[in-house]
Amino acid sequence: MHVIYGGTFDPIHHGHLRLALEVCDALAVPRIHLVPCHIPPHRGDTGAGSQQRLALIRQAIAGEGALQVDDRELGRAGASYTADTLRQLRGELGPDEPLVMVVGTDAFASFDRWREWQSIPELAHIVVVQRPGADLPEGSEADNLVRQRRAGCAQALNQQPCGLVLELDPPLLDISATGIRQRIADGRSPRYLMPDDVWRTIQTNGLYGACTSARV
Repeated sequence: MHVIYGGTFDPIHHGHLRLALEVCDALAVPRIHLVPCHIPPHRGDTGAGSQQRLALIRQAIAGEGALQVDDRELGRAGASYTADTLRQLRGELGPDEPLVMVVGTDAFASFDRWREWQSIPELAHIVVVQRPGADLPEGSEADNLVRQRRAGCAQALNQQPCGLVLELDPPLLDISATGIRQRIADGRSPRYLMPDDVWRTIQTNGLYGACTSARV
């Protein structure tokens, strides 16, 4: 089973990292691949460039064998679309390997606004992770998709290459990249919300409006 967890990771923080490890445990897989997007199609500019965000991810996961980075979207021009990434991976893995994409309920709630959203279940399974304070609107396309394709257990994802939706509600840290960016912009420390090495690099490079003299 090949599992990917995509996002802007702007910046990466302990919430992202803990979620990834929880998914690894729940699916009983040896690793999960973090896929940073180049240009997010559904939001404005990122606070840091794609190569800067990639460097922070590599720094954050150093020494953790269960987490790997897949930078394929950074090599494509234009906006990063999940369907394109899944199609490329499916071509590499072949038709029979289970392919899984991980998404939080906050992002999945607007799933029907993703490009080629209806083709995504034909390319991969979807693991929907409950994010604190974010529920799927009842009767929405996302909610209907979960009801129609719900997997009874994690093991079911191994029985076919794609097409199922698994809901997970692991214990997660209520941390958001948006909140971290605002905290940094306000001159407040985000320490313990992200790895210390990542925070030091953000300060050193003045990312997100960080003051180089701010306390670690």
